[in-house]
Amino acid sequence: MNLEKEISLWLKNYLIDNKLKSFVIGISGGIDSAVSSTLCAITGLKTIVVTMPIHQNPEETNRGIDHCNWLSNKYQNIEVLNIELTEVYEQFKKTMPRNFNSPLALANHRARIRMSTLYLIASNKFGLVVGTGNKVEDFGVGFYTKYGDGGVDISPIADLMKSEVYELGSNLGIINSILTAKPTDGLWDDGRTDEDQLGVSYDELEWAMTYDGKIMNDKQRKIMEIYNKHRKSNLHKMQPIPIFKKK
Repeated sequence: MNLEKEISLWLKNYLIDNKLKSFVIGISGGIDSAVSSTLCAITGLKTIVVTMPIHQNPEETNRGIDHCNWLSNKYQNIEVLNIELTEVYEQFKKTMPRNFNSPLALANHRARIRMSTLYLIASNKFGLVVGTGNKVEDFGVGFYTKYGDGGVDISPIADLMKSEVYELGSNLGIINSILTAKPTDGLWDDGRTDEDQLGVSYDELEWAMTYDGKIMNDKQRKIMEIYNKHRKSNLHKMQPIPIFKKK
């Protein structure tokens, strides 16, 4: 059994075992959500794909819509929802006191608005919210928003490196505009890429995660420093929530 069939069967069995009826997944226009949603579609079970732009770069939005169209043309079990959330986000900003306006906090809140939107849909459709994080993001550097895109019920690609996600995407026939797009989290108005934010590429992060202990050159030492910096600062997101244990 190939990998896509193996993951799709795992998804299908989990949904059926929990007596639920649908998968609900946010579509960003990137490779991770494209692959994850296609794996859900292959199950033959109801798959609800949702675009949720918030001041989005039009290219990202269009890629997401194109993927939804490709998916719905290829599979009969797809429901497409395009929900514009910019006004919701702006109203939230107006409601908060002015001293709560950190750009990073507001960027992360975009992800949390999307998460709550997906769970509202899932609650109405007896669904599971499907995660789109890969192994580098979820278990390497913690490059996700806690209770945002990290707030999910099931994670089909979280054990795959980014390069493996691209390989799977190519095998699945994901549209070329997504396969060739630079990865971005879609949380910033200026369209900054993941590499812009992380300071290294996903290939370099994969190298750091699988480092074999050999002597490093100067460039490799710099990559390892960046990897360890991100991992240390985000480790609290990747570990279980601390619980006080009474004596």
